[in-house]
Amino acid sequence: MKILVLGGTGAMGTHLVKILDNKEDDVFVTSREPRKNYNRIHYIQGNAHNNDFLYPILNKHFDVIVDFMVYNTQEFFVRSKEILENCGQYVYLSSSRVYAASEKPITEISSRLLDVSLDKDFLATDEYSLTKARQENILMNSGFVNWSIIRPYITYSEIRLQLGILEKEQWLHRALMGKTVFFSRDIAQHQTTITYGLNVAQGIGSIVGQEKAFGEAFHITQDEPCSWLDIWNIYKPIIEIFTQKKAKIIFSDLQSFEKIHSGKYQIEYDRLYNRVFDNRKINQFIDTSNFLRPQDGLKKCLNEFIKNGMLFSYINYGYDGKVDRKTKEFLPLKNISGIKNLTKYLIRRIGF
Repeated sequence: MKILVLGGTGAMGTHLVKILDNKEDDVFVTSREPRKNYNRIHYIQGNAHNNDFLYPILNKHFDVIVDFMVYNTQEFFVRSKEILENCGQYVYLSSSRVYAASEKPITEISSRLLDVSLDKDFLATDEYSLTKARQENILMNSGFVNWSIIRPYITYSEIRLQLGILEKEQWLHRALMGKTVFFSRDIAQHQTTITYGLNVAQGIGSIVGQEKAFGEAFHITQDEPCSWLDIWNIYKPIIEIFTQKKAKIIFSDLQSFEKIHSGKYQIEYDRLYNRVFDNRKINQFIDTSNFLRPQDGLKKCLNEFIKNGMLFSYINYGYDGKVDRKTKEFLPLKNISGIKNLTKYLIRRIGF
């Protein structure tokens, strides 16, 4: 098959490209940065948000297009018809954050927030869960049937390790310096389902080219839920081995946590829900019981992250200052690079 992967250089996309290469498909991947071709993988350098770059590529027609791009709703409306007309199957990456709260394990026909929420302020936003649901509706109402919607939930990898709404730059950076992590007691007690990015990519690969998947939505998660407290307890001993210190965490009330962290709707309409999934639908194509358990996968990925040099992206020292004001700690000032970062940290730490 001839396959186009849009935005295929992230954690899931990189895994999927390798999976498709092993199937001996001809795979074309858009990338902002120059990359070397290998085997049957061909990189096309350019900005896939730019229609002048993308449309000539689409006109070559593909058996399958897998789309990892993030769009606003209007942008997606404009380009979705062009994509659907130029491929045999369009695999659209949505999110399981579209689902409303559910007391039962979530299935693909469980209620979506967009359809059942009564919060007018929330519905007036283009918050991620609503954006994805609105873009799903565009596909469902397009008149085409050659689309497949994928709804991954929280994924982790050797470069992405989350704790609730916190990315590694917010919690792991502190923990590896021996500082206190500031977390929400309410979030910690809720059940979540966190899945290794490679396994999600394998699930995506299993429906590529499958006509039975046309016009259908699938969530792809591992089978075993756990609480965020369980996840912290997976990370904790690895951190302690590295730092040779006891890993410290404060479980705060929700109001205090929200004063420091943005993401009100992500907290209220996702992380405070118990997220447990029924995987029978995707199990037509792949056995999710073989997915890596979080007890094994998170341990593996955190150890790999430490072993590979602990490469963090941008550290928001203003955030660290706010946390240290709560925990009564100070980051080592010599470790804060640049006068701008130092000033930002001290202003937040002192409380101006």
